[in-house]
Amino acid sequence: MSFDQASSAIVNILAGAPLLLLFVVAALGYLLGKIELGGGSLGVAGVLFAGLAVGAIDPRLRLPDFVYQLGLVLFVYTIGLSSGPGFLSSLRGRGLRYNMLAVGVILGAAAVALLAHFVIGLTPAQAAGVFTGSLTNTPALAGVVEYLKLSGVGDAALTEPVVSYSLAYPVSVLGMILAIYIMRRVWRKTEPSASVTTHAITHAGSATNGHDPEGAPLPVMASRTILVGTGYPAGPRIRELMTRQRWDVVFSRVRRNGNIDMIGEGTVLQTGDLVTAVGSPSELDRVTNYLGEASHEHLEMDRRELDFRRVFVSNPHVVGRRLRELDLPGRFGAVITRVRRGDIEMVPHGDTVLEPGDAVRVLASNENLPAVSAFFGDSYRAVSEIDILSFSLGVASGVLLGMLPIPLPGGITITLGLAGGPLIVALLLGALGRTGPVVWTLPFGANLMLRQLGLIFFLAGIGTRSGYDFFSTLASGRGYTVLLVGVAIVALAAVATLWIGHRILHIPVGILSGLLAAIQTQPATLAFALQQSGDDSPNEGYALIYPMAVIAKIVVAQLILVLLL
Repeated sequence: MSFDQASSAIVNILAGAPLLLLFVVAALGYLLGKIELGGGSLGVAGVLFAGLAVGAIDPRLRLPDFVYQLGLVLFVYTIGLSSGPGFLSSLRGRGLRYNMLAVGVILGAAAVALLAHFVIGLTPAQAAGVFTGSLTNTPALAGVVEYLKLSGVGDAALTEPVVSYSLAYPVSVLGMILAIYIMRRVWRKTEPSASVTTHAITHAGSATNGHDPEGAPLPVMASRTILVGTGYPAGPRIRELMTRQRWDVVFSRVRRNGNIDMIGEGTVLQTGDLVTAVGSPSELDRVTNYLGEASHEHLEMDRRELDFRRVFVSNPHVVGRRLRELDLPGRFGAVITRVRRGDIEMVPHGDTVLEPGDAVRVLASNENLPAVSAFFGDSYRAVSEIDILSFSLGVASGVLLGMLPIPLPGGITITLGLAGGPLIVALLLGALGRTGPVVWTLPFGANLMLRQLGLIFFLAGIGTRSGYDFFSTLASGRGYTVLLVGVAIVALAAVATLWIGHRILHIPVGILSGLLAAIQTQPATLAFALQQSGDDSPNEGYALIYPMAVIAKIVVAQLILVLLL
């Protein structure tokens, strides 16, 4: 058999077996995404480019619509569930200013795409595609594809936004990284001081997590023993002190007169006490400076009396409830010192809502620890399972919302589609947590798995469907116009974000680089910002505006089509 015959046979097999084609593209995309260039890699976006390459071989190598539609729904719904708890809190205080800046920049980027349509003749689908590619937002691209499909424009027009997205995507990643690099060297000496607290991140950025394709790791937690100094003004209880000083730490143990006890909300510290606190290093520094000085002495417990244990949250009666409601000190005489969610460790608060799969570190008396473990469930198998009822109800509600026509001023009507509907519903359900006995949130591991799987299905689907036209566009030379528009959008977004944020809003450079990465919703840019910053400040900016940036780009991308079609 000749090479041509073998190639033709392979193409025929793949064309007749969509499942085989899907996983071949996924495997090739994974390998492509692992290749590092300039300190970065495509990651899961490699699946898109693998799909484009495979689809370019033969027009028959295209996955059915159902593949990318299912992937899209899974992806945006799971993102919404994890972003929900921090979405509303991100719209308060300085988070509101940051989100207004993000929306303004996104609208400016859309204006450039519209201008490109009227001045140089980009089609509406190309304009919307280059907008989503320049801001590297897959859900927004999905919304564009879905809107065009519902509009009945034909298969030819459905490939245009994907081609434009693919052309603008790498330009955007490189451009934003270059902007951060230049910014840090130009403004390093004028950078305002800022203290970054884990509280701001963990409460506003539940979407971010250790290996999330759309997120990033949060600060590492630490424990420290502090000696209460002679200058400490004794009197207030721990609860009042933490409220007054706005500390984001947990006090677990105190040694006084040789005895070690747990610290409760009513504990009053005294000069000479040795206390153990858990939190981020920056917060621990604040607490230490106020109370006295750091001690090298470790408070060793008599583990026959007090002990600690990590337990899994698997009891459905506990999931979705605030720690304050559980009354652990009153019920078991127990204190939670850390909450681990995936790769993230968080400082627990009274308002912390537990999710299935959380691992909590509990300090309690030896005799009460078994009861505490039973109370939380502590079943690894249970946290690996999905509540099919709540998951199906949530997804169905999102799909229905996406189908509803939404009237806008001027006689314009849009739909949120499969990208926006499930995302909005998931944000609300994620913030709600539970409704009576129904728990809406998913275990962290299950959420991440479904999200990755959904994103791979979506990227493979649209990649194979657009590959033939993608390389035809490049070969004809028509892609250079889209590239130039992408460069213009990236330049505008970068300059506007950095200049307004630094010069007008006086946002510290570290946080500002995180804001830029979030406007782009690009983990590669965030990773570079973290590397350049040397601290966790970019995480704060990223987490505060990430959900709003995703929603705004989904809506604005469809508005471009509404205005131009």
